Amino acid sequence: MTKAKVLLQSISDVKEFVSAVSLCDYDVDLISGRYAVDAKSIMGIFSLDLTNPIELVAHTESAEDLFSQISKFIV
Repeated sequence: MTKAKVLLQSISDVKEFVSAVSLCDYDVDLISGRYAVDAKSIMGIFSLDLTNPIELVAHTESAEDLFSQISKFIV
């Protein structure tokens, strides 16, 4: 399991983020407080509080490829 904090500030950020995450063959979750949603779900992401950074959890040993694709969202 690999973790990072991400910040999605606009609708276009969410679309670009979901496009990158959807290419992963492993599960990726976003956790905000006590809520966890599938990071490949646009509707799930919009149900979270996007004003603060969100914890990303990639269920894999190495998420280097994903992190390089979403580097502009990592804080």
